Amino acid sequence: MSYPGYPPQSGGYPPQAGGYPPQPGAYPPQSGGYPPAAGGYPPAAGGYPPAGGYPPAGGYPPQAGGYPPQAGGYPPQAGGYPPAAGGYPPAAGGFPPQAGGYPAPSGGFPPQAGGYPQPGAGGYPSMPPAGGGWGAAPGGSGMPGGPQQGYPVGPTPSQPMPSYPGPSPGGVPANPQAPAIPKGYRGSIKDFPGADPLRDVEVLRKAMKGFGTDENAIIELLGNRTSKQRVPLVAAYKTTYGKDLFRDLKSELTGNFEDLVLSMLKTPTQFDASELREAIKGAGTDEACLIEILSSRSNAEIIEINKVYKAEYGKTLEDSISSDTSGHFRRLLVSLCQGNRDERETVDISLAKQDAQKLYAAGENKVGTDESQFNAILCARSKPHLRAVFHEYQQMCGREIEKSICREMSGNLEDGMVAVVKCIKNTPAYFAERLHKAMKGAGTKDRTLIRIMVSRSEVDMLDIRQEYLKTYGKSLYTDISGDTSGDYKKLLLKLCGGSD
Repeated sequence: MSYPGYPPQSGGYPPQAGGYPPQPGAYPPQSGGYPPAAGGYPPAAGGYPPAGGYPPAGGYPPQAGGYPPQAGGYPPQAGGYPPAAGGYPPAAGGFPPQAGGYPAPSGGFPPQAGGYPQPGAGGYPSMPPAGGGWGAAPGGSGMPGGPQQGYPVGPTPSQPMPSYPGPSPGGVPANPQAPAIPKGYRGSIKDFPGADPLRDVEVLRKAMKGFGTDENAIIELLGNRTSKQRVPLVAAYKTTYGKDLFRDLKSELTGNFEDLVLSMLKTPTQFDASELREAIKGAGTDEACLIEILSSRSNAEIIEINKVYKAEYGKTLEDSISSDTSGHFRRLLVSLCQGNRDERETVDISLAKQDAQKLYAAGENKVGTDESQFNAILCARSKPHLRAVFHEYQQMCGREIEKSICREMSGNLEDGMVAVVKCIKNTPAYFAERLHKAMKGAGTKDRTLIRIMVSRSEVDMLDIRQEYLKTYGKSLYTDISGDTSGDYKKLLLKLCGGSD
């Protein structure tokens, strides 16, 4: 394909009515060639192009259907336009002439290196340049003073999107995609702007020096830092003072406040590993804690917990669980601690119906219970898929899956399976229930309260607060205030983030 009015012709530019004028000392006039007009091509020693590259100062003369003149035109740059792979502008040194005139690039936009297309069929879309024109930086200017950095990614306001022929090397990308909108942050603790670990450890040191401890300074500092801002304080403290921050805090603080402060200085993975260790060791096992952590963490988090647990305690988490539990409950925990759950977001409804039928056949629809079938589906399938399975199950047999589990199982296995189902169905509602149970009645399960408030404060605490208020008619903030006291209460309320 060739441009209208530009047939290849050996020896110079093709004749074109209304074109450029002949000038003394330059190209000889030809029949039907360039009529005289002020501001045309200047003579240049040795022929075309003029020294310093193309175009000459003053810019392009206007052409029908083409680019309107701009003050100053395209500014000349040292050595001409910089090269761009496969397209506009051509190689350094300006637009060199080629035998036979301008080349006719196939497909039009963009032109091949060495040629410059004129507006028309196959060339640039006929639209006036705005905001600097083609070649200007996005939102920038084609005038001198701003480097030219390729094509703009879209039209300026009040200008329609041009219809590009499609993506090509060095060309304008077709249909640029807007960045995905991130999901809103649902934690109650946010990064403190400008936090400096060296300044923060100085505050902690002053709070612990001398007679008495300034607990309020510790609460204000730790209660306004995210985990990634708190954890570096341990190394910064040792670097600055040559002392262990954990040891100094233990010597100054006591009780639940001490436990809460030390928990907040561990990484989330270290904290989970230490909580699992506490749940397993000693007389009795905190089965609810094991289920809570293993059913609510992602595969990547569980794999990291396994690594830290092995490094800290010298044996694998699976071995610890196996030696402390038994039967189908042991199998449930071992399955969960593999960190191998399907994490795809897509849901196949036909497969969800099949799984619902399998669960029905393994429980309600037979004498006895096939616990292995429940284990296989609850521990391996993705959470969105399982939510669909639970819905299909209820539609099919008229009973919620938790009720069926309670009818078919007992003891730790029943509690464990129900907890897994609740956590998958609605994680914030599951944690709201755990918090309510930790505080209601005589005595408070402080370990559970501390663990959930610390571990969920940067994940979904705002959602947990909503579920708590909806389910129990009181805000989580109010219940924590009524069930705890002193510095311990103040720091817990910082993690809570506010009343609803």
